[in-house]
Amino acid sequence: MNDGVFTELLDLACGAFLLAAVAVLWLRQLTSIVRAFALQGVALAAVAALLGLREGRGELLAVAAGIGLLRAGALPHLMRRALAAGAPGGDGRYQEDVSEARETRPLVNVAASLLSAALLTFLAYAVARPLVALDPTPVTRALPVALAVVLIGFFTLVTRRRALAQIVGFLLLDNGITATAFLAASGVPPIVELGVSFDVLLAVLVLGILTTRMRAAFGGTGIDDLRELRDR
Repeated sequence: MNDGVFTELLDLACGAFLLAAVAVLWLRQLTSIVRAFALQGVALAAVAALLGLREGRGELLAVAAGIGLLRAGALPHLMRRALAAGAPGGDGRYQEDVSEARETRPLVNVAASLLSAALLTFLAYAVARPLVALDPTPVTRALPVALAVVLIGFFTLVTRRRALAQIVGFLLLDNGITATAFLAASGVPPIVELGVSFDVLLAVLVLGILTTRMRAAFGGTGIDDLRELRDR
């Protein structure tokens, strides 16, 4: 793969990676938010695969395949199950809980969220400029995108009221950290990535159980309902 093609494909994958994070802030339907997260998982896997092809490292290609299976397949599936009602429908499929299908009252509205995403992206580019200057290659020049996703993920985590939207914010944060590792250090050892992935999977399973218990106890997954615990 020549330099021009590699740079264009890497820029495309990183652009999709960042746009998926911004889409999470823009969207309100939780099913669409989960879909945007799945697309980001595909973009992250593409970044790892491009680095593996560029450097001829088979372990990076294996990590890319694992990322694609977990972050574009297993995790979105678990979140869709968390959105489902407590019992399957007549066709055996889980039916979406309509009352929980939308993030209706975020702490920051859509316009302010998108403006914040733009400011956080500028901040990421400003912070990463000295790092890029140390070794200005196509890979390091994409590093600010990963840092921007870290900041956007944290912003999503602290401004959303639905538990599932907060789970997505946590996963965006993790995706951004993973992308930073790939772009700053040409990937991480497969055993480390495997361990982190299993930790993330376990966290999502626990959070999925938590949302189910919240729905059973409070009739919803809005975090404001947790304030009732102080009265018990």
